[in-house]
Amino acid sequence: MSERDDILQAVYRVILERKSASPESSYTASLMAKGTDKILKKLGEEATELVIAGKGGNRDEIVYEAADLFFHALVLLGHSDIPLDAVYDELRRRFGTSGIAEKQSRPVG
Repeated sequence: MSERDDILQAVYRVILERKSASPESSYTASLMAKGTDKILKKLGEEATELVIAGKGGNRDEIVYEAADLFFHALVLLGHSDIPLDAVYDELRRRFGTSGIAEKQSRPVG
């Protein structure tokens, strides 16, 4: 596996390490210390910024904001003790399945 393929896993490992760091020394630790609601708020802000960048059409801004969104999604996973492999497994499960068919296969809830 190349470094590029493994970067999400590498970033996720650092996020897990920072979970026990001092909030004064780590942005990630400070975000986690503030709890789920703060993480969700930040994740929503990053999603909105990506939407705005997408609307603007500037490639570099889209890439930058997508990286921010990925990072903050990883923070939520780490905070929630959900391994990144769970997301990879879900993507593998869906791979090759029509989005329409996948959505119809979900339990009604």
